[in-house]
Amino acid sequence: MFTGIVEAIGIIRARSASGGGATLLIEAEGMVPGLKAGDSIAVNGVCLTVVEIKTRDFVCDLSMETLRRTTLGKIREGISVNLERPLAIGDRLGGHFVLGHVDGIGRLISAVSIGEGMEMEFSVPAELDRYLVVKGSVAIDGISLTIACLSANGFNVAVIPYTYRVTNLHQLHPGDVVNLEGDVLAKYFERFAQLGLMPERKPDRKLTVEELKEQGY
Repeated sequence: MFTGIVEAIGIIRARSASGGGATLLIEAEGMVPGLKAGDSIAVNGVCLTVVEIKTRDFVCDLSMETLRRTTLGKIREGISVNLERPLAIGDRLGGHFVLGHVDGIGRLISAVSIGEGMEMEFSVPAELDRYLVVKGSVAIDGISLTIACLSANGFNVAVIPYTYRVTNLHQLHPGDVVNLEGDVLAKYFERFAQLGLMPERKPDRKLTVEELKEQGY
């Protein structure tokens, strides 16, 4: 589990086919000392497993499912990626619960300077629209952001200068693709409703004196 608070920027140094999937070599010199084989790590919001550690780099394997469902399927050498290690017990939760299980791919529609920050609009696949609410959370390439408003094409987020500077958001151009993950709480709420597990709301009524006496008051 992650929080959507990016720790570092990595660089894709190599991408190669491997057994129906692929292997990524990611340079992240400042983060490598804290990693070991078997660790989970979020790469542009995708939960991957570290399989090998090198001096300045680490290696992750990508399954066919990951290649098909995320932007990592078409990622190229030299691209910057957001990196985050899993939430440790006792850490502060600065963003929101992010699982690293990408729901779909969106595109940057526009990026406009607003004061010192940026307002960015992203498209969203139709099947993910129901998970978005104004002032709710969304993970964009693994970055926890707050939805400022919804539009016919997607949604907008207001990005503070710090977040824009220390993540790969400043490298995006209109038309670029991003990984999107909706709030997991919305998904569980939807599933409970589908299974008929939501409690029915009883009509409001006042407690009577007789009922209080029956309960020993």
